[in-house]
Amino acid sequence: MATIEFVDVTKTYPGAAKGAVEHVSFMVPSGAVCMLVGTSGSGKTTLLRMVNRLIDPTSGSILIDGQPNTARDPIELRRSIGYVIQQVGLFPHLTIEENVRVVPSIMGESAKETEGRVNELLELVGLPPAEFRSRYPRQLSGGQQQRVGLARALAADPTVLLMDEPFGALDAITRARMQEELLRIQTGVKKTILFVTHDVDEAFKLGDQVVVLSEGHVIQIGKPMELLISPVNDFVRELVGADNVLRHFQFVPVTTALESLTNPQGEAQIGAEAMLLPALLKLVQSGANELIVVRDGTPIGQVTLASIARVIRKERSGADGTIGVESAASRA
Repeated sequence: MATIEFVDVTKTYPGAAKGAVEHVSFMVPSGAVCMLVGTSGSGKTTLLRMVNRLIDPTSGSILIDGQPNTARDPIELRRSIGYVIQQVGLFPHLTIEENVRVVPSIMGESAKETEGRVNELLELVGLPPAEFRSRYPRQLSGGQQQRVGLARALAADPTVLLMDEPFGALDAITRARMQEELLRIQTGVKKTILFVTHDVDEAFKLGDQVVVLSEGHVIQIGKPMELLISPVNDFVRELVGADNVLRHFQFVPVTTALESLTNPQGEAQIGAEAMLLPALLKLVQSGANELIVVRDGTPIGQVTLASIARVIRKERSGADGTIGVESAASRA
């Protein structure tokens, strides 16, 4: 795992009246998924491509584990960073096995040395090696090709993974499955991921940290819940749908509605990582008066229809009743 830090980064293209990004500073913690969101032309992809030096900044620094990326050879740097794009970019004349093995092969590893790694990665992304390793890209669906692209990006075991709208061309069902797959994979491999998307739902679903950009500037950085509860201005409020109560149910953690247990023997349970919406649905469907919230098999409290309603009312009541971001986050 590695940290990525942008330090007063500006990129101005020749002939441009203003920078594509201007004076951007923020850090992506080690092992975190950081989502870059914003309108078209806000600088999301420019920031991403400066990390692996497909673009160099006009001024400022990008540090990977505290070291400027410009101090490293661009080719060597790119080989150490996984990169997944929307178009996938598989080599059509190579088998799936050969596509996954491209970077290790460039780095001098033989087919024999990488055979086990290829099998492991195909299993990791949900493509059984016996079935898929000898196929060619044209024989795979779009979602399967994107899985191969992800496996290839992980082949050299990079500490950093860059993802530029990787699921944008997929249909809604396949996209949702790929998002779930990425969450599952990240649970095991814990890469530091910088992910560009125009889809706020995707950003909130995948992100530990969300960076909102507009016209090359960082407008707000925070967890999904923080952006929903305390947007810094009307632009962020509109972008993230902070006035949409359903969005709150979808992306505010169930632990924000936690209260003391009244019925320790209750059978209806929900995990502490869940959001308010599945808790609400489970309460309605089960007919239970409360849901026991469980973390690592241990009850930590309960939620009820009343406690969920209180959270939503407080969030939407503004300055007089909004739950503080810090206190809500500490309960999550």
